[in-house]
Amino acid sequence: MKERIQKLLSRAGYGSRREIERWIEAGEILVNGKVAALGQPISESDKVILRGKTLHLESKLRATPKVIMYHKKAGEMCTRHDPEGRPTVFDNLPHLRQGRWIMIGRLDVNTDGLLLFTTDGELANKLMHPSSEVEREYATRILGEVTDEMLQRLQSGVQLEDGPAHFLRILAGGGEGANHWYHVVLAEGRNREVRRLWESQGLKVSRLIRVRYGFLSLPRSLRGGQYEELDIKTLRRLYESVGMSFEELVPIETAKPSAYRPASKEPSKPRSPSLYNAARTSTKKTTEANKPKRPSLRDFNRPK
Repeated sequence: MKERIQKLLSRAGYGSRREIERWIEAGEILVNGKVAALGQPISESDKVILRGKTLHLESKLRATPKVIMYHKKAGEMCTRHDPEGRPTVFDNLPHLRQGRWIMIGRLDVNTDGLLLFTTDGELANKLMHPSSEVEREYATRILGEVTDEMLQRLQSGVQLEDGPAHFLRILAGGGEGANHWYHVVLAEGRNREVRRLWESQGLKVSRLIRVRYGFLSLPRSLRGGQYEELDIKTLRRLYESVGMSFEELVPIETAKPSAYRPASKEPSKPRSPSLYNAARTSTKKTTEANKPKRPSLRDFNRPK
């Protein structure tokens, strides 16, 4: 079955739809020896070359998709390579044997919290697209006096440089002195939208943490710079939340039993003998007890 080229390559994990569309427009993709066209229908059996490298579509599409939750630290860049040599979120991600990690949304350099990565570009596109209306929740520490009128305006809507915007919900989170915490919820992910909304009221965000994306919340045990992979049950629920079907594909190598399993090294759990060893020990003791004693040299030299 053929699909549009940007959708198929995205589903295979080569990049987001927008990235692939840019590559096509730049003439960097060939299909069966010809320059690819935007929206061109292809199948996994077609020979696709990206910047001189042949893509293995069939194996990529049959691989089980992966999604991880990553706790971004403030100061990390949301880019694969930073020309200034600053740390990036990709530095701490696990190595992939197939495909590559696609970032779902972005956080600015001074924001920390939950970031999602996947090997499925189509899933990334669904989770980021405004039509999916996936909620993002942020914990914000605000410097300045926040009035009820300000909160009302932020929920009813204010005009920003790139159009109207508003918070779906605002929940007070406490605080002391000039700093107070608020949890805010958005259903879109425009650039620095949370900060710009608060700044429209003359307030400053002194700390910003994304604590939830969709139904996925940042685990308390997940420290900055660490990641956690979603299990199959959560992965299936994530696909269903954006109207996609998830088919579990288990690679052959993961179905093979392990050839070696190391014994437990915990001193409180000694290794118990098997029935075979117990029977062997019992037989050995019985045989040695009934065996006649071999005479020694001392016995031969003893006077008769």
